[in-house]
Amino acid sequence: MPSPQRAAVAESPATAMPKGMIPLFAFCCGAIVANLYYAQPVISLIAPDIGMSPFLASLIVSLTQIGYALGLFFLVPLGDILENRRLMMATVAVCILSLAGAALATSSNAFLLLSLLIGFSSVAVQIIVPLAAHLAPAASRGRVVGGIMSGLLLGILLARPLSSFIAGHFGWRAVFALAAAMMAGILAVFAVKMPVRQPQHQAGYGALLRSLGALMLRFGVLRQRALYQACMFASFSLFWTAAPLELTRTYGFTQGQIALFCLAGAVGAIAAPIGGRLADAGHAHAATRWALAGAAFSYVPAMFGNAWGFVGLALTGILLDFCVQMNMVLGQRDIYALDAASRGRLNALYMTSIFVGGAAGSSMASSLYGHGGWMWIALVGAGFPLLALVRRQAVASRG
Repeated sequence: MPSPQRAAVAESPATAMPKGMIPLFAFCCGAIVANLYYAQPVISLIAPDIGMSPFLASLIVSLTQIGYALGLFFLVPLGDILENRRLMMATVAVCILSLAGAALATSSNAFLLLSLLIGFSSVAVQIIVPLAAHLAPAASRGRVVGGIMSGLLLGILLARPLSSFIAGHFGWRAVFALAAAMMAGILAVFAVKMPVRQPQHQAGYGALLRSLGALMLRFGVLRQRALYQACMFASFSLFWTAAPLELTRTYGFTQGQIALFCLAGAVGAIAAPIGGRLADAGHAHAATRWALAGAAFSYVPAMFGNAWGFVGLALTGILLDFCVQMNMVLGQRDIYALDAASRGRLNALYMTSIFVGGAAGSSMASSLYGHGGWMWIALVGAGFPLLALVRRQAVASRG
């Protein structure tokens, strides 16, 4: 555990946030995190081409998220002891090789392994966000994090329509080839523009990992926020893994039409700066309650099936994305205030929990949809944020 003196030094950045760095951080975050979602709307194209059964196709999405969770747990904590820019460049280099390999893969086993590596090596984004929090003054930290998260969330939300559009015109392999080229550009940006930060915290890697358990036990806010957002992200991943299946089978959408549908979800990115400003203004608790309730309510149109048609699905996607992104930023604002010297590890624990939830949601999508159609997706999808809301109210009632 860092001493108060060391934490105070870490809390006071050596340099202020350079002008123009917020848009740069936002762009890099969005471009990197998009790697996790390119496969989501095109698994129906990938699976038959690599000899994978439709029933197992959602494993592609799940393994990418599991790989990301592993990277969050084992790589992101290194941001508290290693020079941040060099660490980010190393992970992006591995990501380039993994994406290029996925573009060339011809067997299901190879593609699944590469999916795991794509997720594992895309964690540079979760080193960027704590770095930004370190550089930002405390009074505007929520606004800065919210601005950067809006870029990250746009990357999440635009990755699906971009992937569908490219796959529809050039095939799914072009999606991963172009993603590899994008990461090569990001690597060059890191080398030239990313500020250098050498953390003052000193510990061995084993001690660093052991400290994760101590941090989770020490901070109740971290445990609560991790649970809330894990439930939200399980619902998010379940919806966006199953939605292309429903659009294809029930409404006969082409890949191009699925791309346009996915653009509706990008509206949710406006929630990130809103959430940051609400947190800075002291409204985090009320905003959290509304975000959890709104995510559960978002599935109401989808429960009416053909009565609403694909418009109901679009309304669900917009409101769900808005609520998930708002709750994400509210949680980050809270956990970054806990211990300045441990922000990398706190973020690692928070985000690992989130993507474990996301992997759980996406892994059950094919099975739920195959057995109960969209109604089962809607019921389970609404159940996740309701569970978080019940937990949130129980915590609030205990004061």
